[in-house]
Amino acid sequence: MVLLGVNIDHIATLRNARGAEWPSPVAGAILAEQFGADGITAHLREDRRHIRDDDMSALRASIKTRLNMEMALTDEMVAIALKIKPEQVTLVPERREELTTEGGLDVKTLSMQPEFQGRMAMLRDANIAVSLFIDADESQVRASHASGAGLIEFHTGQYADAFAQSKSLNPKAKKELASLVQSAHLARELGLIVNAGHGLTFDNVIPILTLPGLHELNIGHFLISQAVFDGLGPVVAKMKALIS
Repeated sequence: MVLLGVNIDHIATLRNARGAEWPSPVAGAILAEQFGADGITAHLREDRRHIRDDDMSALRASIKTRLNMEMALTDEMVAIALKIKPEQVTLVPERREELTTEGGLDVKTLSMQPEFQGRMAMLRDANIAVSLFIDADESQVRASHASGAGLIEFHTGQYADAFAQSKSLNPKAKKELASLVQSAHLARELGLIVNAGHGLTFDNVIPILTLPGLHELNIGHFLISQAVFDGLGPVVAKMKALIS
């Protein structure tokens, strides 16, 4: 069964818009767990635009499933991860000017840098699983395997954008899906655990379930947005039912 990780970043976005203390991302995480979430994801960005340091500490103390900390591979973030001890970190590229994560890590280039391997080793030595957020590209899959990460998460944004053009599995979306499936085949052959996420909705999630060896989907923005109309609990429960 494919697991569901719920990203609660945008509960914090809504809270921060008024500088208030509500809605609480921690309360949202607990509610998501009650309605079927298998894990909670939160991205602690360098600019703290949504999730804050105290949110991460509160999540670590409060949730009962698994905490997946999305982060850039910097000295600051590694130090925070070593302090909080999430079950998993997912390393993502990060640019201050972007609205959301726009693509995957260039692991081929990063793996040539001594500090990359050093920081990865620090996380693994602390028994924190390390996942790399990458595009569906054979060379990036192979580089991820060579890095010793063990887990990858495929960026599904291009597939989601193509699907949205006609709200169907059109030729462009099929092409993007085929690339994801092919890359997932390779990842599985190499022994990598395969996760996926970005831009997934009720409408486009079912085809993604065809990825070989798919372990977990991480979904956030859509669930939080749809919760405005339907409530977070029912939205999480419906997504869990769809992917199950």
